This record gives sequence, structure tokens and C-alpha cells, in this order.
Amino acid sequence: MNKGNHLKRLVLASTMLAGFAIGAAPASAQECDITVGVVMELTGPAGEYGKAGAKSVEMAFRDFNEAGGVDGCKLVMDTRDSQSQGNVAVDQATQLVNIKKVPVIIGGIISSVSIPILTSVTAPAGVVQVSPASSSPTLTALGREGKTNGVFFRTITSDALQGTAAAKYALDQGMKKIAIIHVNNDFGNNLKQEFTAAYTKLGGTITSTTPYNEKQASYSSEASVAMEGEPDALYLISTPVDGATIARAWISGGGVQKFLFNDGMNSKDFIASVGAQYLNEAYGTSSGTTPTTSTEYFNANYAEFSGGIEPSAPAADRSYDAGAIAALAIAKAGKADKDAIKTAISEVTAPGGTPIYAGKAEFEKALGLLKDGKPIKYEGVIGPVSFDQYGDITGPFRLWKITDGEVTTVGQMESETVSEIKATLSK
Repeated sequence: MNKGNHLKRLVLASTMLAGFAIGAAPASAQECDITVGVVMELTGPAGEYGKAGAKSVEMAFRDFNEAGGVDGCKLVMDTRDSQSQGNVAVDQATQLVNIKKVPVIIGGIISSVSIPILTSVTAPAGVVQVSPASSSPTLTALGREGKTNGVFFRTITSDALQGTAAAKYALDQGMKKIAIIHVNNDFGNNLKQEFTAAYTKLGGTITSTTPYNEKQASYSSEASVAMEGEPDALYLISTPVDGATIARAWISGGGVQKFLFNDGMNSKDFIASVGAQYLNEAYGTSSGTTPTTSTEYFNANYAEFSGGIEPSAPAADRSYDAGAIAALAIAKAGKADKDAIKTAISEVTAPGGTPIYAGKAEFEKALGLLKDGKPIKYEGVIGPVSFDQYGDITGPFRLWKITDGEVTTVGQMESETVSEIKATLSK
């Protein structure tokens, strides 16, 4: 045999073997990874929520993976943009479930995205869905009607409670006659309905109720209609982009500069777009937080991780918790099994377990306890939460006010207080 040819064959064989070995390692790593679907509103009217939320989930997964992951395997996000549209969200979720075979979807942010994902994709497929910020009472109703297959969970309280909290807060701030402008979708209609029922029974007068459709260039006509009846305040149920356009139309048309806002409108972009000088009599409610070690960790680290998004950004805090709870549930399940994960989500937040907080060190502690078969209870950025049979949480409501362009917390309304008011009103 020619020595030159023999040498060439050896080099070729060695190169092929090396190439095979190099190629095999990533393939093995990829097979070990567990993909979690993330459907967020990265663009559209709720884009500010989704961008913050996606970064929060990414941060939670980074902390979890650095802590050891699922027996050394990493959680990988496959993030899709719903464009703030239900039909787009369903298409993206369908791809994630049918093609990527994800056992969990985190999202959407707004209810008009989360509901169609749930009814069209995750519930029929039995795939776990965790929404960080969808607050529509319809989601609870679907659970009661047996239409969620038990797969839906959310890290925000229902608007059935927020509407009552907002009504009391409005009256406490002297808003006796209020006009309502609300987005014409499931979220807006439900919150308007819950608020109206509580506000009128508590003695307030609603001068007008005006629905609006999203992404219009102008809302001057809606603002003009809402001004009829001489209200002493405007309750604006909206998202930051459209909300800013509506608020500007209201102000330029001579509307009183006293406002009540829903959760999610405590947005720096919204304030800057409207003008801080017009919002010094602006109040709002949000699904509240009971500060924990997780809150401190998140507030100290999120802005740097996210590239400058503030930890107070709408949906940021509760999106970290959605990611963390999903990650810990997958770890408890030990595999990408949707049924095991569904069961584990309630278990890793149930009372009685060792408290676990946000961050790499805490997740390392959690993984050690789970490996030893011991219970844990994740206490998140929004506080310690547990899920009921419909995937709902209860918690306090944060009462806030905009002062000199800054959102400041001025009080808290306990969930027990809200429930007592709601019970009294139903008599």
C-alpha cells in the first residue's frame, strides 16, 4: 500500500471520527434540554407587558439552569410573539404543542390572548399553561365549567376582585361621579362589569360607559362621549399605548384631570407619553405583592439583566414567578411529562414545604430538597402564593398614585377586605 495514500486515509478517518464526536455532543445536549413554550405580546398594544414578561421568564430560567437544571438538563425557551392578537397566539401555541411537543406554555399576558390559547390549544392537549397577568374572570368560569382540563394557572388575581378593590379606592379618593372608557375585549368588559356592580352599590354614580376598539389613530369621539354628564373622574381600562392616546384626547378635550387606572397602566412609557404634569391626580390598583426575599432579589437584579427594563414594569415581577414555578414543577416531575408537571405546580407552592425564594442559590437548595423527596414552597417576587382548584391565586391589592411622573404605592387592600365587601354587595 502506498504510504501516502495510507496516511491520507488515516487522516480522513480521524477527521470523520472527530467530526462525528463533535456533532454528537450538541445533539446529546439538545436531546437532554427541555423546551418550554413562551407566548408573549412582544408587539401590539400590550407589547410593553410582553417584552418585560419574556425577559423575566428568561431570568428565572437562567437562575434555574445555573442552579443545576433538571438533573443537569437545561430549560430552553421557545419564545413566540402573539402580536397581542388571539388568532396569532393560537397559531404559535399550536406549533409549540404539535411540533415542538412542549409540556408547558407560559403566556399570554393579556386575557384576550390567554383565553383562546387555553380553549383551542392547551386544554384540549392537556398541556400546562401558566399566565403571568391574565386577570379575566372568564378564566375562572372556564375552570368551574370543566373546560380547562385543570391545566391553567395564573400568577395574578382575578378582576372579579380587582373591580371591587378599584371601586372602593375610587370612592375613597373622592370620585363620586365617574366616566368609564374601556377596551372592548374580554378583559375590559369583565373589569368594567365588576367595577360597575361594586361602585354603584357602594354609592357611586357612573355617568357614561364607552367601549373602544384597539389600535385606532384617534379616540377623540370616545373621549367626547365620555365627557357627557360632567364626571369628576375618568376610569380608563386600557393598555399603555392606546391608553396614552385616549388620555391625551380626554385632556385636550377639556376632561377633568382626575383618573383611575387598571393594573398595567403604571407604566413609565404611558406617563411620558401623556405628560406627567397631567397625571398628578391619577390613581390605580394592581394585583398586589407581599414583599419577600424574592422581591428584594428581583428588584436588585432585573434591570441589569433585562437591559434597562425597570422591575416595576407591568407584568415583570409575576412573570419571573410564572417561570420559576414552571421550572420547579418540571424539576419535581423530573421529566417533560405534562401530567406530572400539572400535578407538581400545585405541590411546589403548597403550604408546609420549605420556603424557597428567587435566585440561583435558592433554586440549588430547592433542587436538593426535591432530590431528597422533601416538599418545598416557592415564595415569589409577588409574595407567597398558592393555587386553588381553578388555578387562581388570592392576594392583596396594591393601591398606587402617580406623583411627579413616578408611581408610588400609597397603601394596600387585603384580599380578605375585598372578599368581605364583595360578599356584602351580593346580599
